[in-house]
Amino acid sequence: MLLVTKAHHSSQMSSEYREYADSFGKCPGGRNPWTGVSQFLQTSQKIIQFASGKEPQPGETVIYVAGAFDLFHIGHVDFLEKVHRLADRPYIIAGLHFDQEVNRYKGKNYPIMNLHERTLSVLACRYVSEVVIGAPYAVTAELLSHFKVDLVCHGKTEIIPDRDGSDPYQEPKRRGIFRQIDSGSNLTTDLIVQRIITNRLEYEARNQKKEAKELAFLEAARRQAAQPLGERDGDF
Repeated sequence: MLLVTKAHHSSQMSSEYREYADSFGKCPGGRNPWTGVSQFLQTSQKIIQFASGKEPQPGETVIYVAGAFDLFHIGHVDFLEKVHRLADRPYIIAGLHFDQEVNRYKGKNYPIMNLHERTLSVLACRYVSEVVIGAPYAVTAELLSHFKVDLVCHGKTEIIPDRDGSDPYQEPKRRGIFRQIDSGSNLTTDLIVQRIITNRLEYEARNQKKEAKELAFLEAARRQAAQPLGERDGDF
């Protein structure tokens, strides 16, 4: 989050950058298991613990949503709740884009959470029935047919064109099954990251002022201690 670079998703990182990135979230020496960079490992058992395991039933409305769902927050929940209310018996499928795809259209250091972490976060939401891990960016005819999608929804955030400049939602729009949903929340992943970065800068500035005062005090004490006894302040 604080590196603000696109290189962390590239296998071609320089050794110098990799060393910097690997040590960024660690304490000096990098031995502290509680402050190290996340090395989350996904397993099928972890997914089973979060997944409902239910397939869509006759009469249920299959609704497809897609995105990064990074730093899963109340804005995401509000959006999914609104989508859930669109049908009497909704079956919501959330498509999660690959890390590299998210990095392409969001840039900087996104996603903050990797695909596996984002998968479990979304599966834990009560409104989501199924997750497509590594969904294609464009909602294709094949995807709609495979999952028998009745409705495709997207929030009010900007829709970034696909790599070829096309609208990733052109197929559901052509079919007349696309809807944009206003979650009613203005909280975004970008806003959360900006708050953290701002707080960090304020923390660093405060500590720099404190350090400067401490150094000034120590320097004054050192100078006074170096003076002859009769020349010290207060001596007669």
